[in-house]
Amino acid sequence: MKQLITASNLLFIALLAALLWPSAGQIPWHLLIVSVTVEAIALIRLATARSAESRRGAGDVGAVIFFVLLAWYLATTRFVVLDKMLFPQPEAVLKLFVAELPDMLKGLVNSLILLVSGYLLALATALPLGLLVGWRVRLFHAVNPFTKVLGPIPPIVYIPYAIALLPSFRAASIFVIFIGAFWPIFINTVSGVFNIPRGLLDSARVLNLREPTLLARVILPGAMPSICTGATLALVFAFVLLAAAELIGANSGIGWYVKNFADFADYQRVIVGIIFISIVVTAITWGTERLERRLLRWRS
Repeated sequence: MKQLITASNLLFIALLAALLWPSAGQIPWHLLIVSVTVEAIALIRLATARSAESRRGAGDVGAVIFFVLLAWYLATTRFVVLDKMLFPQPEAVLKLFVAELPDMLKGLVNSLILLVSGYLLALATALPLGLLVGWRVRLFHAVNPFTKVLGPIPPIVYIPYAIALLPSFRAASIFVIFIGAFWPIFINTVSGVFNIPRGLLDSARVLNLREPTLLARVILPGAMPSICTGATLALVFAFVLLAAAELIGANSGIGWYVKNFADFADYQRVIVGIIFISIVVTAITWGTERLERRLLRWRS
């Protein structure tokens, strides 16, 4: 652990030295503030971590971030070994990030409306259907061949029909995200039901539980680990499809932001959009991990 912490601290010191070097010119204050903030967060994580594994993880993450920032700064500002158009300086990107933040936050609201709507709709339909299909063996054998055919089809192929049949572009966008999120949840729910120990089900039958009670109190909790895995995969697919969904008649959104400026070769704003998306994804992933731990707290 000490080696990991030392590596993170040494990279932080090296980054500070590169930023504050007297012959480097004007101090990149935005990059300096980001570096100090990352170091402060890493130290707080190290101080509050409950296990050695968490402390090692905090040290690893800090070391990777400092290495990337140092390499980016040296390669684009001090030595300029990368193409200036494709790889703008980090200080310029961070300044633009601050300037563009209000517009990106507005776009984030529109993106979250599409993402949450499609994802929750998939969760509300795939979860009960997966429980039912996994529980009814005859129904499973009837549905399983269609699952193998329809599940692997990329959701973007449905875009022309979604635009033609649904009443608005927003509904078409939500449908694309819904299809992408539906199958991981459905397939993992069915798999989770099948993997419940038979002895547990036999014990429940001995108690003469009614089928709704059996599904809610035994089947659903037993399949919850697999359901959580499918829900996480579905969220990843939903983010991947968000950019494609926002191309359907949208004029804002975080995916649209990156794609729009990429078409105009404005790579400085493309990197700004990528950083913003990374922050949003990190925040949502952190929240979903906490929710999953709460749902599966009985396994600890």
